[in-house]
Amino acid sequence: MTTYLLAGGGTAGHVNPLLAVADRLRERSAADGVVVLGTAEGLEARLVPARGYALETIPKAPFPRKPDLRALRFPARYRAAVRRARGLIRERGIDVVIGFGGYAAAPGYAAARREGVPYVVHEANVRPGLANARAAGRAAAVGVAFPGTPLRRGEVVGMPLRAELARLDRPVLRAEAAAHFGLDADRPVLLVFGGSTGARRINHALAAAWPGVLAAGWQVLHATGGDKAGEVDPEGAPGRAVVPYVDRMDLAYALADLVVCRSGAATVAELSALGIPAVYVPYAVGNGEQARNAEPVVRAGGALRIDDADLTADRLLDRIAPLLRDAEARARMGGAAGALGARDGSDRLIALADRALASASRTGGGAGPGTAGRPDGTGGRWRRGRSAAGSKA
Repeated sequence: MTTYLLAGGGTAGHVNPLLAVADRLRERSAADGVVVLGTAEGLEARLVPARGYALETIPKAPFPRKPDLRALRFPARYRAAVRRARGLIRERGIDVVIGFGGYAAAPGYAAARREGVPYVVHEANVRPGLANARAAGRAAAVGVAFPGTPLRRGEVVGMPLRAELARLDRPVLRAEAAAHFGLDADRPVLLVFGGSTGARRINHALAAAWPGVLAAGWQVLHATGGDKAGEVDPEGAPGRAVVPYVDRMDLAYALADLVVCRSGAATVAELSALGIPAVYVPYAVGNGEQARNAEPVVRAGGALRIDDADLTADRLLDRIAPLLRDAEARARMGGAAGALGARDGSDRLIALADRALASASRTGGGAGPGTAGRPDGTGGRWRRGRSAAGSKA
């Protein structure tokens, strides 16, 4: 039996791949244990227990970006988070930590190092987050979703995908998907969404552009975001479906012939894995990670990009009109996107964890390259009751 600690959370970009790996671990072996380390404030607080996994919370300790009161409080909060994570590793008999970034990841990595437990980093974005960038150098292994991610020893494993997406057969599900959204399975569909909370600029562009899409013989499936449903007129014409959010993305993807959306890491990875052509509108805040996420697939010819500041109804129609008329061009784009995607990201990341466990069992320590576990050189808890395979003896 092996017990895994999956550390991360805060946003869907961290929680969804974490849950995909948890599900794959549970599917692979019912005897293995999965524990999730997160915070009480993040999305994981709702999604992890709902999926049936134990969630252990630690104090939220965001790394300070400027000298202020939060910076003064950070050292104590961070130490408390690491102490809690170390105690959890001992109490639950954790064998390996897999981190996905977010507030819980950095304390999880630090606790693993101090307890002599191997840890593996997964970075979803082309531009790494701070927690993963700082931890990668001493990790037992580093998996990245996109080529070109600047992390030491990063290995491209792709994005862990939910089982319903990893195994999605789009043609088989198309009729069911059309019925679910009230659309015609025999007519092409433009899927438009802006992430879990929607995107105001995309909504406004579509509010004026959708008649032109329908005039080209297409249909529109538009997810506005739950709190932004009032930004568009839900009424219209046959062939236009407007929903606040999509609770079955597998069905939405099964129906989509072209997508207009943001370029969050999970979205780019999912569309690439499924070989669906897209027009990305990167969210223009933060550290520019969305634009970087879109770069590899745009460069390969699998997607187009419209900058957020340039997005208008006219600009959108100008870019997508040739694609609406040219099925062969869409097929080429889908093929180019699919060549960069991977449906087996969960298995590839778990393979890194298995390798880290095997290496730790041979060396007697698991804290990663250049470390020796405990200060006494014993390799920490790996000295206590571990079999040669890295499981509890």
